[in-house]
Amino acid sequence: MALLAPFGADGRGASVEAFFAGARSGAQAVSFDQGAVPVGARIGVVERTGPDGTAVELTVHGLQAHRMFGAHVHQKTCGTVPDASGPHYQDVKDPRQPSTDPAYANARNEVWLDFTTDGQGDGASVAHVTWRFRAGQAMSVVVHAHGTATAPGQAGTAGARLACVNVPFE
Repeated sequence: MALLAPFGADGRGASVEAFFAGARSGAQAVSFDQGAVPVGARIGVVERTGPDGTAVELTVHGLQAHRMFGAHVHQKTCGTVPDASGPHYQDVKDPRQPSTDPAYANARNEVWLDFTTDGQGDGASVAHVTWRFRAGQAMSVVVHAHGTATAPGQAGTAGARLACVNVPFE
């Protein structure tokens, strides 16, 4: 299920496809809620860079069916606990973390990949931003419990962290 159209790729970017394992496994993709993200479900993340910025594509297979999920790029790698992946990656960092100020927590300053699964638990999303990741500062994608909020004081929040996949963004 390829969604990412050519984006003027310059040969840079990351590509990961992984199966979710239990959180204590140390796997590339871990599930913290196996009801929503079962062990054995699959995730793919593709990053492409070009002269106009960065495109990130997310595909999932086998998650809970007919459900909306939030998903964002996070600063740290996945761990055995949901919070290990740290806060959202932001192009312009909010000095106050966790960031819920819409001036910083928005789809232009962060990578938001919200998606809704179909009857088989498959879903996909693409985000385009006009900037590139800083080296070593974007390390994972976290799947959240619901779509991303945009209201002041809640901007960028999307509920519990259900799963995480390590991605070596460039």
